[in-house]
Amino acid sequence: METILLLTGLILVVEGMPYFAFPSLVKKWIAQVLELSDALLRVLGLVAMLFGLFLVYLARRIL
Repeated sequence: METILLLTGLILVVEGMPYFAFPSLVKKWIAQVLELSDALLRVLGLVAMLFGLFLVYLARRIL
């Protein structure tokens, strides 16, 4: 449970950094994302999830 809370906290810190540091750029980026097709967003989401799983696998194998 401690690990889950730690990871959730770190994710929130990393996710919040661009909004704090570059709010106007984030607004422009969101506007661009809104114009992408649903299919492309699904592919990008799948790639991100697979990359995340790969990183978790590497971390578990190495550590």
